[in-house]
Amino acid sequence: MAITIKTPEEIKIMREAGRILATILNDIKDFVKIGQTTKQLDEYAETLMKKYDVKPSFKGYHGFPAILCTSVNEQVVHTIPGNYVLKDGDILTVDCGVIYKELNSDAAITIFLGNVPEKTKDFVFVVRKALMGAISKVKEGVNLNVIGNAVQNIIEGQHGYSVVKELTGHGIGRRLHEEPFIVNYREISPGPMLKAGMTLAIEPIAAMGSGEIITLRDNWTIVTADKMPACQWEHTILVTKTGAEILTKL
Repeated sequence: MAITIKTPEEIKIMREAGRILATILNDIKDFVKIGQTTKQLDEYAETLMKKYDVKPSFKGYHGFPAILCTSVNEQVVHTIPGNYVLKDGDILTVDCGVIYKELNSDAAITIFLGNVPEKTKDFVFVVRKALMGAISKVKEGVNLNVIGNAVQNIIEGQHGYSVVKELTGHGIGRRLHEEPFIVNYREISPGPMLKAGMTLAIEPIAAMGSGEIITLRDNWTIVTADKMPACQWEHTILVTKTGAEILTKL
């Protein structure tokens, strides 16, 4: 399937979808605290979806049972909110998507709970740096592989952490996951040329350790095999003639 070019009206709607999602993630960041369960965060997210009159992208998607993915410490992605009580020193990745007027936006942030070790903070900042570094390479006329090249150069080349190579970003629009899939590592093949009007969800996903992963029995939660911390940062962006517009800017 070809990568879709969004119409001016679709872009207008996706800008609003992104703005609402960024607002929701900011609200969640302000709400979260030590002693809460991740289920409480999901319930709060449900109230925010109603407040801002959007639908959740994730709930029911291939059977996923929740609004948020709430991945803590060695949990990498796709963790179902539940009875886990957030503790001092945890890192929490909140991944969320919304549907507004039939168009999706998707973003993730990583939050510190209390006294997070400095080396873990540094790791989280590096993954966010990789996201922004990759976005800075995007504009009409460049090839898709500039994204993965930038992510791997920063996470592995500059800082010695590990990209989780099995997990990717993606196109986004009327469907949550559209073409193209966007890897977070260097590829020899340049991939398709980016064009103005494409919308992409760029999401570096990395681990402090080896980057090897295991999927748990719930068939959703992915954790690091060595139990080292992992995190994810994600923005939905619009390709323009001169660069990239971040639609989910916090």
